[in-house]
Amino acid sequence: MSAQTPGAGTAPAAPAAPAPVAVALDAPDLGTAVALAEAVGPHVSTLKVGLELYLREGAEAVRAVREAGGGREVFLDLKLHDIPNTVAGGARSVASLEPAYLTVHALGGTAMIRAAAEAAPRTKIVAVTVLTSMAEEDLQAIGLAGPSIDAVRRLAALSVAAGARAIVCSPREVAAVRAEVGAGIDLITPGVRPAGAALGDQTRVATPEQALADGADLLVVGRPITAAADPGRAAAEIAAALRR
Repeated sequence: MSAQTPGAGTAPAAPAAPAPVAVALDAPDLGTAVALAEAVGPHVSTLKVGLELYLREGAEAVRAVREAGGGREVFLDLKLHDIPNTVAGGARSVASLEPAYLTVHALGGTAMIRAAAEAAPRTKIVAVTVLTSMAEEDLQAIGLAGPSIDAVRRLAALSVAAGARAIVCSPREVAAVRAEVGAGIDLITPGVRPAGAALGDQTRVATPEQALADGADLLVVGRPITAAADPGRAAAEIAAALRR
């Protein structure tokens, strides 16, 4: 009997599922964004195209990063905030790009959120509650009744009632928002930082592991991955930590 080749007859291990992470491709140009998408695509579920990149490159940014990332979902983070008719037009204008997610500001109110949801029915409208860069004193300065956790809960409930199918809140509020809106609504948390990472301009933060444990569905991570010497490796390390 001939010796069996090592590993013969053994099915190859299935590739690990991508981690529930949206990498924020806040790049200065399309070439950089495409390179980042290619590097992180094998490890994460979602690629986020923000305002800076979209304003510079337009629809091509969505198409290019999706292709470079291996067909990963695209999170189009435009944070639309205007009168309902204008927001409906904006949502309708990007609907053909088929982003998985499109953000609007919850502070735009019920009619505006509903208009966006009706204009892009195949995209999950994501209501941004209180920006994770804002501290309690910032809410007081703009006259938004706090504390922040209460403001976020109110805005989340209003948004879901108006047709939003996802909510952006900080990791510190995700458990309270889940209790408020129940199952079936995606909770997306920016302000996620691996232990020891610089906070930058974020104030209400948590580690990726804690955010998931508290009930987040999708974690937005930017500079800890994109500013790393090896973005692909940084994404892989965060993905591996979330699987432990």
